[in-house]
Amino acid sequence: MSRTPSGLFPAGPPTRPTYREPHPITGGGVATGGGAAAGWLLLFGLLGTDLTSYAWWTVLAGLLAWLTALVLVRHGDRGVATGVAIVTAGGWSIAAAVVAVRWATGGDWPLW
Repeated sequence: MSRTPSGLFPAGPPTRPTYREPHPITGGGVATGGGAAAGWLLLFGLLGTDLTSYAWWTVLAGLLAWLTALVLVRHGDRGVATGVAIVTAGGWSIAAAVVAVRWATGGDWPLW
């Protein structure tokens, strides 16, 4: 007489669901986003004629780049968005360091 298993104790290997990332992050995507953001920040930084305008152009370019990264996270390639966000944060850090050095050496806040 054969008994039908109740399902309380699994008879075979567990069948667990496999989840896959719809847009996996790849190194190439991160590098592409980083290169695009570096070029973007460079173009905007070159519009500045002095430290004040360079810093404000960098802030504007970074805000636009992060808005693009947010759109890419939601609807596009997350790897590219990661590269954009990382390089933008680095560009903002460089601009902040230059402003801080000028402020420390000159004693005058250079952004106003």
